[in-house]
Amino acid sequence: MNDTMFAQVRTAVAEALGIEEDEVTADASLLDELGAESIDLLDILFRIERLTGTKITVAELSNYVQGGIPDEEFGDEEANVITEAGMAQLKKVMPQLAEMDLDGKLQPERVMSLFTVANLVALVETRAAVTA
Repeated sequence: MNDTMFAQVRTAVAEALGIEEDEVTADASLLDELGAESIDLLDILFRIERLTGTKITVAELSNYVQGGIPDEEFGDEEANVITEAGMAQLKKVMPQLAEMDLDGKLQPERVMSLFTVANLVALVETRAAVTA
């Protein structure tokens, strides 16, 4: 993880959520641990763009997490869990999930509650590389 990019994302998250920067650790989840709500994600993405010059939309964030896998293949609506293909994608962009026993158990609505600051930094780095 690029230290400069982490510092910028950390600042954006802290400012958007009105918390101290030292509370924003790489492994802190944005929603569960830092208390972000969906509207806060928009503010965070806006602040990241101002600080880094890298624009990320909510749709791009969603596509990054889901990897372009159609909804019906990403999640099993009937069982209300992420499919095997969906979990494989999530483990690529959220590597911390590989250490958790969530296969066949993770509900789609819980995915973003596990998205961490480090995951966000990785997204910003990916987007910055594309636009560079």
